This record gives sequence, structure tokens and C-alpha cells, in this order.
Amino acid sequence: MSELTENEHIIKVNLPGGIVAAGDLLDILKAAEKAGIEHVSLGNRQQLFLSAAPEQLEDLEHEFSIADIDYEIGTDMYPNIVSSYVSEDIFSTSNWLREGVYKDILDLFDEKPKLKINLADNNQTFIPFFTGNLNFIASDKNNYWHLHIRFPKTNVFYTWPKLIYTEDIPSLSLNIEKVILANKAQFYDQPKIDGNLLFLEVASDKKISRNPEENLILPDFHLPYYEGFNRYGDKYWLGIFKRNEQYSVAFLIDVCAVCLQSRIGQLNTTPWKSLIIKGISAEGRKQWNWILAKHRINVRHASNELNWQIEDQCEYALNLKNHLVRQFDKDDIRTFKLCFAIKINPKTGLFGSVIIRKKGGSQNTGEEQHERFEILHTRDFNPNSKDFITYRDNVTLENLPSSLITLCDYFYEIQTNGDTFSPAEPDFELDTKAKETPVLVYQCKHCQTVYDEAFGDPVNDIPARTSFARLPETYCCQMCEAPKTDFIEVDKNVLFSLS
Repeated sequence: MSELTENEHIIKVNLPGGIVAAGDLLDILKAAEKAGIEHVSLGNRQQLFLSAAPEQLEDLEHEFSIADIDYEIGTDMYPNIVSSYVSEDIFSTSNWLREGVYKDILDLFDEKPKLKINLADNNQTFIPFFTGNLNFIASDKNNYWHLHIRFPKTNVFYTWPKLIYTEDIPSLSLNIEKVILANKAQFYDQPKIDGNLLFLEVASDKKISRNPEENLILPDFHLPYYEGFNRYGDKYWLGIFKRNEQYSVAFLIDVCAVCLQSRIGQLNTTPWKSLIIKGISAEGRKQWNWILAKHRINVRHASNELNWQIEDQCEYALNLKNHLVRQFDKDDIRTFKLCFAIKINPKTGLFGSVIIRKKGGSQNTGEEQHERFEILHTRDFNPNSKDFITYRDNVTLENLPSSLITLCDYFYEIQTNGDTFSPAEPDFELDTKAKETPVLVYQCKHCQTVYDEAFGDPVNDIPARTSFARLPETYCCQMCEAPKTDFIEVDKNVLFSLS
């Protein structure tokens, strides 16, 4: 959204599970239109935001009251429940998790939760798994879920030792919330927390549960391109993204009207602050194209621009993202399989394989030359990983783009093991190849990460052409932090002939 004036108010409307009926969204938009509000925006937790001047707020509240719309002004006491329903059929197909299961869970909440709750299919990577406080992830067993708790205002995780039955998710969530909020000295904003104490406190409440037969295995991360018209089965889905995070009320009213005319019952919001409409017929595409043309909506942004998470209602982070995206585009940088997050507030739970964290937490210092950033990445570059490694610290705004570009290059170097591709050689050359002079590299015996003197180790600030013998005795593996003594000498020719 555009930068707020001093007296403007932020109004949040939760859209549970990122699912909203076209008629309900139309009621929200009509109320906004009557109050003179021209734009709305979406949030990281699939919610809807409006900004209203004081003279608009009274009219908006009146219209919301008439339409029985629940909302908050300037607070997030009741965070939206996030779900991966939007990915069903278009980005993933679960063995048992369907629309009805998601909606049954949402309908069973008889109170609005105060903790952040995520409901995620274990077969998709479009919706983050661990950005909530209570992260329910579907297991391979019908109607049973893994639960991973991230205690509020911390990065402390606890794996619930039992699988949770679908119908028990709402009541268990509210019971866990009650215990945590009643015992903040033990479970809230603490550097060390014993999750077993929470389990013992709540386990006395009898629920249907079972022991997990195996640990949760997360899929390899891949963020799909989520814009434009895309076919699935005999239907199409349409993804819409706005780079300035603003959606005009007039455009969305037309979207709702087309949905209702074509009997598309609902729309979906995503944590990437985009909108997805499913179930568009081949004949209906013409009408949708007309609406997109009428409102000048672009549905072909570069992946570099789509794969970002920034804090809600943060003009500073939005401007910084746009600055970095322009630099990525200028240098034609590949970012496939990477996603980025900009953190201004230190305890914001954002999703990303690369994290740009502003030091000091100020949104606008007014002195760019003094701004400093820390760049981190997950240990395996999977944004669902819970472990982060500092790549660079105290980076200036001027050097931030080049440091990120270097990190992207490093990521692809890891993906290719630092080797270069060569076409397959004829069989008669195999004997000659086997007799090549050995090229020694050093491989971690735990995670198989290779230290090649030709490349050095950018993560640990080791320049290229540094011999392994010259590495300090305190050197550790860039991936698993194993000591230098746990590296073994191997022939690079043999290593890559086996890969």
C-alpha cells in the first residue's frame, strides 16, 4: 500500500485459510467503496488490509456493521489462519487432504485463535510450513497431522510427539494457546523453552491421537510460477500479483462480479500477496482477459520479482525489494529455486531461503550511508529449514545487491558441485579419461560438501586458490559445520564421474 499519512488507520479483515467466497469479498469491497477507499492490499498470512482516513473510518465501520464483517483496527490480536488449500489441484495433489477437510477444520473453531496457526499439505511448497506458532502438517496417514510448535516471539521449535486427528485440531489449538498465554514466563518470548512441559500440561486433555510411524519428511523446495492463466485438467486458474501490493477496489469488484456470473464460488489469497482464481472455463477466458485489459493488469512479472516476502504494510521493505529486483534484472541474475525475505523487525516470522535483515530495526534512518544489513541463508537453502547461517554482516546499502548476487552464484555453484558441464564422450575415450592426472579436493565425510581450492569458500570468506593446508585449524564445513579434520582427500575426476 502507499505510505500512510499520520492519521490513517489500518483495518485488517481475516480470510480464514486464504479462502473467501466471492459474495463475501464483494460485500467487503462495496463497503470500502462507499467509504471512499480506492485500494486494498493482501498480507503474508492471506489476510486483507484497508487503510482509511479518519473521515472514512466511521463510514467503513458502519458499512461493516451492516454487512456483519469482522475486522480489527490497528491490531493483530487474532492472526489469520493460513492454509495450503490454494495449492490443491494446481500445485499439489494430496492423497487425502481435500477442500472439505480444510473447511471442516476452519468451521470447528468456536473461538478466534490468538496464536498463528498454519494448516499445510506435506506434498506442496507453495505455502510455508513453519511460519505459524502452531504448524499442522498433513501426515501420510488419513486425517492425521504432525504438529510443530514455534513458541511465540522465539525461534524455539518443539515437535509434538503424537499425530493429531483432524477434528481435534481446533480444540487442541485453543488448549495449547490457553496454556502458553497463561504461562508466558515458561513458553512466551523466552530464550530457552522446554516443550515437554507443555505437552505434559495439555496431554491430560484426551484426544484421538497416534504415534508417528516415521518423522516428517519435507519435499524439496520449488516455488511455482503463480501468475497468469494456467491449465489444470479441463479448467484454468488465474494468478494475479501487483508489484506495489495495491489492488484497486474497482478491479476486485469486477473480479467478484465475473466469479458470480460464471459460478466460481470463491477466490484464494496467498502468502505471496497474490490472488488466485480457480475453475475458469476455456470459454470464460475471454471475459477474464477483458477485465484484465480494462484495468491494465499485468500478469507476466519476472520470477525475480515474485519470489519475495516482506513485512505487511512496510513501505521501507517494499522500496528496498524494488531496488534489489531492479539490480537483479539489470545483471540478468538467475534466482530459480531461491526465495528472499526482508526483515525489518527482528521477530517477524518470514519465509525465505535468503534473509536480508536490517540491523537496528529502523524503517527509515534518513542516512543511507549508515544503514547496515545482515545476509543469512538457510543451511540447505530450503526456506522451510529452521537453521540459518550468516553469509555477510554489516553490509552497506550500496553493497547489498552485489553481495546478494555473489550469494546467488554460490548457490548455483553448490548445485553443480562447482564443476562445469561437458558433453558425453565416446566410449573409446574412457580409458584415456581414467588416466587423467588426479585433481585433489577435500570432501566432508558427513554431508559430502566439497572444498575445492580453485573456488575457495565464499561463505567462510576464504578466497579462491587458497590451499586446504593453509586453512585455519578452526575452519568448519560451510554446510554442516564439521571440523577441518573431518574432511577427506578425494580425486575430483573420480568424484564427478560418479555424480
